[in-house]
Amino acid sequence: MNEMKMDRRVWLQKHILAMVYVMGALFGVMVIRYAWLQLVEGDALSERMRNQVGYDFAIQSPRGTITDRNGREMAVSLMTKSLYIDPNHVKDPEILASDLAPLINMSEQEILDDISAGGGFVWVKRRMEHDEYEAVRKMVREKSYTDCVGFRDEAKRYYPNDILGANVLGFVGTDDKGLDGIEQGLDSLLKGEVKEKYLTTDRQNRPILDSIFSSQRQYKGEYCKNVELTLDGGIQFIVEQELDRAMAENNPQAITCVVMNPKTGEVLAMASRPSYNPNSFADYSPEVWKNRAVSFIYEPGSTFKSVVAAAALQEKVVSPNQVFVDPGYVMVSGRRIQNWSGTSFGTVTFTDVVKQSLNTGFAQVGLRLGAQKLTDYAKLFGFGTPTGIELPGEEGGLLFNPDDMRDSDVATMAIGQSIAVTPLQLVTAMSAIANDGVLLKPHIVKSITNADGSVYEEKGTTEVRRTIESATDKTLVGLLEQVVASGGGKKAAVKGYRIAGKTGTAQKIRPDGSGYMEGHYIASFCGFAPVEDPQITVLVMIDDPGTGNYYGGQIAAPVASRIFTQLFRYLHIEPSSDPFAGMESKAKPSAKTQKSYSGTVPDGKVVVPDFAGKSMREAAQLASDRGLNCDPDGSGYAVSQSIPANTLVDKGTTVTVQFQSQ
Repeated sequence: MNEMKMDRRVWLQKHILAMVYVMGALFGVMVIRYAWLQLVEGDALSERMRNQVGYDFAIQSPRGTITDRNGREMAVSLMTKSLYIDPNHVKDPEILASDLAPLINMSEQEILDDISAGGGFVWVKRRMEHDEYEAVRKMVREKSYTDCVGFRDEAKRYYPNDILGANVLGFVGTDDKGLDGIEQGLDSLLKGEVKEKYLTTDRQNRPILDSIFSSQRQYKGEYCKNVELTLDGGIQFIVEQELDRAMAENNPQAITCVVMNPKTGEVLAMASRPSYNPNSFADYSPEVWKNRAVSFIYEPGSTFKSVVAAAALQEKVVSPNQVFVDPGYVMVSGRRIQNWSGTSFGTVTFTDVVKQSLNTGFAQVGLRLGAQKLTDYAKLFGFGTPTGIELPGEEGGLLFNPDDMRDSDVATMAIGQSIAVTPLQLVTAMSAIANDGVLLKPHIVKSITNADGSVYEEKGTTEVRRTIESATDKTLVGLLEQVVASGGGKKAAVKGYRIAGKTGTAQKIRPDGSGYMEGHYIASFCGFAPVEDPQITVLVMIDDPGTGNYYGGQIAAPVASRIFTQLFRYLHIEPSSDPFAGMESKAKPSAKTQKSYSGTVPDGKVVVPDFAGKSMREAAQLASDRGLNCDPDGSGYAVSQSIPANTLVDKGTTVTVQFQSQ
């Protein structure tokens, strides 16, 4: 009996021990499995669970808005839907492509090519129009494509004014990246933000408590900025309208215009033609994307003489009434430098040299200054280095090293050759003359604000340096005013207003820099008004006019005059008395009061010749031979003159000759 109990006890102990071993083994397996799931597969299982009960989605804030100085929107962003496909979950690519193609205006093959790329994500069409999105969304629901077709929010850039200010604004490419203009220059500040959010869904992939998350889907951004430009949309429109007119009249390769406030350095308008619509920038040649005001360098011609005159007056190598003898041309280091007419103006004062833009006089002034001082003053006025404006692609221009300059280089630089500038540099230098000789840093950004409306950065007037003394500047302004009142820039005049400025005509350099292009010119005018209280500086630069008339005083000055006229009205600038008004009429005898003369010509007197049928060059030569000054108006051949032929007048009298194309 005892043995039986003993055997049963042993049997139980053995089974209990066996069970313990089994339980221990099972527990060990469970621990190992648990460790495997937690340590090895934990992340994958966690992600799988997240995908089963919800999904991640990206919310993007719109790109910052760009406005003009008056709050007018020039670039805005709207949230749109972009379509993507998960190729791994597409069951029948042909059917899906067939269903999608007509809704998004793409070919079936394009969609099939996207699907064939494989992977878990591929863009099909980005930034769809709203009607496209609604049509695709309806189809996806009806045909149960929710597992392989989806949408993501993306910002789409719109330019509500189309071409207006395009070369300043630039445009935005894919992934919200600025590719030109302000969009590129301030891309890091304007760029929208993307935030990842997790949305819990039910078994049908419908958001749970969607209303709670709806506010998060309209993400306004925390770091992207809004930009206010110094541009005035009204002034920009006036300028671009006049450039379109000038393009039609002169058929040039291009035209550029910049309007600046000389007292603040603010750019009020900046435009080029030809231009483009940034809403469809891909339809245009990349050449027209460029902002020529900052990226185009050229020889300024006679407009640069205003800087040379400033240097000469400041260094006291010349005075307004100093007498020059103009032989018609001068030879410097074997190079012939002649006046625009190729003729001599005789004995003239420096005031006349400036008014008539005589190359011979400025060549002499340049040689008196010397290479070092001429270059130093060019640098003082901002030439040779970028201005630092908030626009990409700005060129610095070109200046000779004074140590390498020959006398011919000095003489040609004094007449606006052997130097390359940008339109922005030139209008900035002229603004310094308008601003009592003080050079300001130009800027086109007025302020930058945060998403919440607080100010991130406010741009103000930045003084660079004084270029010439105030007294010298006032003398120079007087000379430049006479250029418009009764000199070569008189077609820029506006009745009742005092305008100062300088015209320019320069032969174009070959693209390879090997010399000049025969028959290709750049005509320009740069000036400011009103003289007694300068508020606007205007530069008009016409590149390679195609009508045969290429003088700045003939084709660029009238464009500037029309712009000045409209800006005076737009800015409510009151007329001012013109101290030079009537000067021209007094100097030129009227046709009604002059009688034909025959007989001996007294000393100091000359008989006006008949200019009818003469070309501009022939008329200038004929006037020079008689001791007269010829003031051409128009182009082609002479058809009339302000003083009738055979009239006895004082030597040195100016005769205005009207020219017309045959």
